[in-house]
Amino acid sequence: MSPIAKIKSLKIRPAAVIAALVVVALVAGGGAWWMGRRNFETTDNAFIQADTVAVAPQVDGYVTEVLVTDNEVVKQGQLLARIDPAPFEAALAEAEANAQALEAAVRGVDDQAALEQAMIAQKAAGLASARAEADLAQAEMDRYGRLAREGWVSAQRVQTVKSGASQAQAAVAQAQATLEAERRAAESLGSTRAQTVAQAAAARAAVAQARINLSRTEIRAPVAGVVGARAVRPGQYVRPGSSLMSIVPVGEAYVVANFKETQVARLSIGQTVEIHADAFGGETLEGRIESFAPATGSEFALIPVENAVGNFTKIAQRLPVRIAVDRSQPLAGALRPGLSVEVKVDVRETPGATFAEAIAAPVERADAR
Repeated sequence: MSPIAKIKSLKIRPAAVIAALVVVALVAGGGAWWMGRRNFETTDNAFIQADTVAVAPQVDGYVTEVLVTDNEVVKQGQLLARIDPAPFEAALAEAEANAQALEAAVRGVDDQAALEQAMIAQKAAGLASARAEADLAQAEMDRYGRLAREGWVSAQRVQTVKSGASQAQAAVAQAQATLEAERRAAESLGSTRAQTVAQAAAARAAVAQARINLSRTEIRAPVAGVVGARAVRPGQYVRPGSSLMSIVPVGEAYVVANFKETQVARLSIGQTVEIHADAFGGETLEGRIESFAPATGSEFALIPVENAVGNFTKIAQRLPVRIAVDRSQPLAGALRPGLSVEVKVDVRETPGATFAEAIAAPVERADAR
């Protein structure tokens, strides 16, 4: 006998059977939903992000070479482009010549100082000689003075000796003045040398800066990643700060999931996360909660929401949660910033600090300082 015939023989209506099956399905689905809601927190408001680096020149000039193309994988330090180095090479040569001239000037001042010391020694010897002559002339004058009083020499001879003594004293004064002038000249050389040494140091700094500017004509990758948004071409004139291209470190991509404030109470750092990306079809990735944002997404908006109005309506805010992706997975390197994903957090365990604890800990450490 067929099942339908049996049902008819039992006088059970098909509609009742269908209703029973619907009830069973609803109960099973509701149970599965409740278990999932109990054990997991999910959101589809999540995106892949990476710390993209904009490459910009630090000197201006004409681009002579662009050595990478769009979507090319580059290593950290790899040469990306060159700016015409000729003006910077000329500036370096000029700075080096100026530095050499000032260093020579310092040596010239040192040589002059050595010469001044020799001149001071010479003038000191001359002063000593003049004093000796003056002492001799004074002794002659004293001796002839005694002889004149005794009538042994004429008054004219005495006048001659006195004149010689006066000339000897004048020679001493002249020698002293000459020695003092040489000493003052030597002291002035000290300040001249200090000034020249400072100028030479500034010239050496200018040489170092010129070398740095020359090295900056070679634009290199600050990080490893993939080239994107390449806007530079050979022959283009670029200025410092202008964006030439971007480098996306795809190997260091992470997920930012925006959970409702009613969900974050069950989240904690270290919880396992299942990541579903539409770009990967049915494939999934694993990750872990790494940190919580210090404020909701609306606080970082260009125009923050103003709630101090009369028509306020409470809306559940969303808090960005950073999720680190396990790098050992084959698809981890295929993540691209901007892709939307769905995340499911296993909240059955609490391996690390909860949201409230993770936010309070930095504040407590700051207060302890």
